[in-house]
Amino acid sequence: MNKDKQAQFDRSYLQMAAVWAQNSYCQRRQVGALIVKDRMIISDGYNGTPSGFENVCEDEEGNTKPYVLHAEANAITKVAKSNNSSEGATLYITSSPCVECAKLIIQAGIKRVVFSNEYRLSDGIDLLRRAGIEVIYIKSEDLYTIR
Repeated sequence: MNKDKQAQFDRSYLQMAAVWAQNSYCQRRQVGALIVKDRMIISDGYNGTPSGFENVCEDEEGNTKPYVLHAEANAITKVAKSNNSSEGATLYITSSPCVECAKLIIQAGIKRVVFSNEYRLSDGIDLLRRAGIEVIYIKSEDLYTIR
């Protein structure tokens, strides 16, 4: 696929991940993720509490509860329960991954990560690059720019 067409797909899937993030009940930050392989969405996720838990992500002080799952972790565990494989796939996520999620991304065989908002720590992105995963940052304000 040519570079312009791939860039167009990257922006479109990131836009879809941003819409998916709106499903999150988290107040502090809503994050969405899509796993795409061969131009098919094979999994999705957003940050939130584990299945069966109350949909409250923050404690009384506004801090995120320690058991809240990140969007990419939800997408990766969801694909693991399916008949799909994330080997060679692309992860689209609205926020750059933390180091814990970066480890999951590496182990899941994902080869590209495209994100639209930088997290305050870059250790997750640094780990992905060290593992040879292609990392692409598209600023959220550039998502809706027509090229």
